[in-house]
Amino acid sequence: VEGVVDAIWFNQGEVCCAGSRLLIQESVAARFEQKLQDRMSKLRIGDPLDKSTDVGAIINQEQQQKITDMVNTGVAQGARILQAPCELPKQGYFYPPTLLVDVAPGDLVVQEEIFGPVLVGMTFRTPAEAVALANNSRYGLAATIWSENINLALHLAPQMQAGVVWINCANQFDAAAGFGGVKESGFGREGGFEGLFEYLKPGEQFNARKAPQKKTKAVGDSHVSDAMDTTPKMYIGGKQVRPDGGYSYSVLDAKGNTITQAGLGNRKDVRNAVEAAANADQWSKMTAYQRQQVLYFLAENLSLRKDEFIDRLKDFGHSPSAAKKEVDISIERINYYAGWCDKFDGRVHAVPMRAVAMAMHEPVGVIGITCPAENPLLSFVSLMAPALAMGNRVVMLADEACPLPALELYQVLNTSDVPAGTVNILSGRHEDMLSTLAGHLNLDALWYFGDQTGATLVEHESALNLKRTWTHTASKDWTSNKAQNKTFLRHSVEVKNIWTPYGE
Repeated sequence: VEGVVDAIWFNQGEVCCAGSRLLIQESVAARFEQKLQDRMSKLRIGDPLDKSTDVGAIINQEQQQKITDMVNTGVAQGARILQAPCELPKQGYFYPPTLLVDVAPGDLVVQEEIFGPVLVGMTFRTPAEAVALANNSRYGLAATIWSENINLALHLAPQMQAGVVWINCANQFDAAAGFGGVKESGFGREGGFEGLFEYLKPGEQFNARKAPQKKTKAVGDSHVSDAMDTTPKMYIGGKQVRPDGGYSYSVLDAKGNTITQAGLGNRKDVRNAVEAAANADQWSKMTAYQRQQVLYFLAENLSLRKDEFIDRLKDFGHSPSAAKKEVDISIERINYYAGWCDKFDGRVHAVPMRAVAMAMHEPVGVIGITCPAENPLLSFVSLMAPALAMGNRVVMLADEACPLPALELYQVLNTSDVPAGTVNILSGRHEDMLSTLAGHLNLDALWYFGDQTGATLVEHESALNLKRTWTHTASKDWTSNKAQNKTFLRHSVEVKNIWTPYGE
C-alpha cells in the first residue's frame, strides 16, 4: 500500500514515472482496495512547502480541469470512482487523491496519461495476463513490481516494456544507474554509461570518402554469366515473394547493360515485411549462445558460396581482387559480430542503498535498415549482423543500383537456421518505401545510410511514435576495421535498469 502511495501520489502524480496504473491479483483485489481506501483517507492535502503535506496543488487550473474531465470520462465509460474524503484548501488548484476501478483496458483513463493524483486499477489472474495488461500502452518509462516471490518478480521484470523496473520499491534514482524509457516515452537515457554515451561521439569514425559515382564503364574485368536468366525476388517472412505491385526495374552492370529485372517494392511490401518481422519473435527469445551458433553457421554457408558472390560483384565492375576482398570481409564481419553475441552484456551498478541495479541489454525489436550505395554485399552484412547478434529482427532495403548480392543472400539465410521473418529484404527505389518504413508504428528503430534528403525524411516521419533513428549521410569505407565496432551494438540494444533491494 505504501508503495502505491509513493508511486502515484508523490508529486501529485505529475511526474512521468508515476505509477498511474495498478494491476492487482484478483484473489486479493477486494482486500487491497479496502486497505488503499483507508490509507487514502489519511493523506494530508495542502501547501506543498509544508513538510507535513502528502499531496500538494496541481500546477495550474488548465491541468486541474483536464484531470477532472478525464476522470468524468472514465466514470461515464463505466469506472467506479473512489476519492479520499478530505477537505481541499480554498486557495490553489487541488484535486483529491482518486482511485478508479472496474475499468477496461481500452478505456481512455487507462490508455492516456492523466498526469494527476489519479490511480487506475485493474485485476489479473495469471502473471502472463499481468504482463499483457502492463505492456498494453504506448508508453514505457517505468514500472514497479511488488511480490514476496523474488523469483517471480525477476521473471516478470525482463518482460516489462519499460526502461526502468523497480522491484519492491519505487522512485529510486542514482547517477550511476541509467534512467529512460521506450516506445513513446522516448529513447534517451540519463545516468549510467548509457547516459554518458548520449553526450559523446565515437572517437574513431570509419573512413569517409568521396561519394561513389555511377559507373558507365567497366572497372576491371566484367564477368558475364552463362547461367539462365533469373528473376530475383524479395524475401519476406522466410519466403521468396514477388513485389505486391507486380512491377520491376532493370538492374545494370558496370557497362550499362541490363543483367536482370529486380522487384520494385512499394508501401504494401514494406507493411508485409514489418508485419513478418514483428511476428518473428522467436529470434529475440533465443539465448545469446543460440544466436551465436546460427551466425557462425551463416558465415560458414556464405563461405561455401564464396565464388558465386565474387562473380556477382564482378558483374557490377569490381575487379577480381576487390570482389574477393569484399566477400572475405563480409564473412569475417559475420564472425566478428557472432563473437559479440554473448559478450556485449550489461552491468551491475553501485547504488546508494542495499540493492542491485542491473543494467540489462535487450533487443530494440524490429529495426529498419536502408543500405548505402557502396559495397553492396559488405555494407548489407555490416548493418545486418550487429542487429541480428543482439536479437533484433530486421527489414533491409537493399542497394538500389546493385541489389543482387543482398537478394541472393536469402538462399544462404534459408539454409542457416535463421527463423522465418527474422531477416526481410526489399528491393526497389528507396524514396518509394522510406516514408512508409519510417512512419510504421510497428517499427522500433530505423538506420539510414544515404543522402541528406532521405535522412531529413527519416527524422521527420519517425517522430510520429518517437522511434529511434540513426542516420549517416557521408560515404563510408566499409572495408575498414573501423566499420565494425561497439557503436553498431549500442544502437542494437535497449538498456533496462532493474532495481532489486535485498536484505531483511
